Order: sequence, then C-alpha cells, then structure tokens
Amino acid sequence: MQEKFKKALSLRIIPVVAIYDDNDAHNLSDALIAGGLPCAEITFRTDAAAEAIKKIATRDDMIVGAGTVLKIDQVKQAIDCGACFVVSPGFNPKVVRYCIEHSIPIAPGISTPTDIEMALEFELNIVKFFPAEAFGGLKTLKAISAPYQMMKFIPTGGIGPQNVIEYLKHPKVVACGGSWMVKSDLISNGQFEEITRLSRQAVDLTRKANFVTMGRKSK
Repeated sequence: MQEKFKKALSLRIIPVVAIYDDNDAHNLSDALIAGGLPCAEITFRTDAAAEAIKKIATRDDMIVGAGTVLKIDQVKQAIDCGACFVVSPGFNPKVVRYCIEHSIPIAPGISTPTDIEMALEFELNIVKFFPAEAFGGLKTLKAISAPYQMMKFIPTGGIGPQNVIEYLKHPKVVACGGSWMVKSDLISNGQFEEITRLSRQAVDLTRKANFVTMGRKSK
C-alpha cells in the first residue's frame, strides 16, 4: 500500500471524487486513465463510495484510496474494499493510530501548527492541508509550514486550474487534491470525455509546475 500511495503522490494531482452510482466506477476509471491521471480518492460522502472503491480496486491500471474517512469502521470498510490509502478532513487520533498500527497510509487533515505537531507525534511526514483556500490558501500554508521543514502537504479544497501551479511550485507541497476534473455532475451525466479532457489539462499543469520547480533547483 505504501508504494501505491507514493505512486499516487507522484502524479502531483489526486482526483477527489464524490460518486453517486457505483456503476459509473469503470467509466470514470477509463476516463482518468485516458487523461493521464490513473488515481482516484473516492470520498465517503455518498452511499456508493464503498462499492465504487471495490470496483476500481479490481483494476491493475488504477490506484484507489478512500477520502472523508471519519472513523475506524470506515477505515476497515475502505481497506476491505481494496483502498490503498486513507485521507481524512481532520485529525482524529483514533483513526490515525489505527492506520499506523495496521501499516495503512493516511493523510489526515490539518489547518494549524497544533495539528501539524499532533501529526509529528505520530511520526507522520505527509498531511492534508484542508480546506486550503478557505483557510487562507498558499499564504497560510507557507506561514504555518515554515517551522516544520520535515513535513510535506497535500493542499485540498478550492484547488483548480487557476491556482494549482502556484501550490505545486511550493517545495513543501507533494501533491494537490482536486475535484474540478471529476465533478459529480460530470460523472452522473456521463460526460466522461470531458473528464478525460480536464484530466489532460491537469496533467499539463503539473508539468508546467514541475518545469518551474526543476528550473529553480538547477540555478
């Protein structure tokens, strides 16, 4: 699971999905793969989440994780269905402890220095900064992350084509969570070609961010 989580992070953008019909899971997967983003964080915001994770997990060409995980029972359900990483909106010590004890990759949500220090107590080095834009965006992330050189972040919430490059250019951002390419209405309306188009656009944005970052390092 750790290797798959690392592979998901290497994509630099993790599609965050609220899916309402698990029968759309394979079409969604095909659309993301065609767009160059073979990964999905299926959020436990809908009743179809578990079955969607189960269907996507049967594929060798996709990486699937579970998002909006609020309690240990959801962790168990997600892993039983085949999820290879867990993401939560906040920092629940019970959930984090369970994941660590069972070698399950988890990125808990943080928004303050206190949250970051809680993560350090559990020896985590990757956390989710959420809700990113609502909490002041990149300016806030730079400020609260400054004392914590060992921590990396996955900003999520309000991330889109208009700002993702700036986030990805920040050296402490390992990836961003985004839903603009996988909006629920696109999935429900069967607009999978549009999902592919938006995913390709997202991949192009990551390349631009990576190019700028590599250029800065080479100077």
